[in-house]
Amino acid sequence: MNIPKGKLISIGGSEDKGTAIEANFQPKNYLQFLEHGILKRIISEMKGVDSLIEVITTASIIPEEVGENYIQAFGKLGCTKIGLIHIKNREDALIPEYAARVKAADGVMFTGGNQLRLTTILGGTDFLKIILNRYMDEGFVVAGTSAGAMAMSNTMIYQGSSTGALLKGEVKITTGLGFIQDVIIDSHFVTRGRFGRLAQAVASNPSCIGIGLGEDTGVVIKEGNKMEAIGSGLILIFDGHNIRHSNIADLEDMEPISIENLLVHVMAKGNLYYLNERKFYADIQKTV
Repeated sequence: MNIPKGKLISIGGSEDKGTAIEANFQPKNYLQFLEHGILKRIISEMKGVDSLIEVITTASIIPEEVGENYIQAFGKLGCTKIGLIHIKNREDALIPEYAARVKAADGVMFTGGNQLRLTTILGGTDFLKIILNRYMDEGFVVAGTSAGAMAMSNTMIYQGSSTGALLKGEVKITTGLGFIQDVIIDSHFVTRGRFGRLAQAVASNPSCIGIGLGEDTGVVIKEGNKMEAIGSGLILIFDGHNIRHSNIADLEDMEPISIENLLVHVMAKGNLYYLNERKFYADIQKTV
């Protein structure tokens, strides 16, 4: 198996920047940005304040406004080489300038919004292949928040309310951007009560590790395996490898599911989890 030389930084989001809001949740501010500590970590995993970062706003329905917030937020940290790539459809993905810009960048940042926009617009394009190849072959950083984080894996949740999440068929899954395999990432996890949503996703795909990212919280994944928790909130890890019972295959849609022996870990800043070995480490100094 090829080990990627690049790094993934998946962030659970702060407030939405264009997603459809579930009925029980109201956004405080569509343009409120992430806590600066996480942004500093993104910069440090590249080349520091001299990093050239391309912000890809494809997921958002308000790309210009969201992009300007990234410029301002990174600028406050002394990082001013920020480009905005507004790919709004598959035709835009063919623009040669955009390919040249990601070839020259130190990393990219996928904004929040609608993860299905990311996969339907960028999936299979040469633009995405350039980013994937740089992530695999170089020390390239791929960061994403909210929808941008959820789309990183090869298995992606694209729909499913919190209230109906433990009813079969209420969680919709499709193919993501494919930076990492056998992982399912969910965002806004604690605030929106998405435990049931990720539980059903993992029960349907027990070879995957589920990663539930709280807001103002994220993970840095190196070598496609070593995952460090960052930010101020919580991360829940769902391991379905040892599930002893799941009735999901035998149910009709909208019937409640049952799962036995779904293993759950709760991570906070500084904790580590090794995805391939499925091992949790509380102390960063005591690892394999």
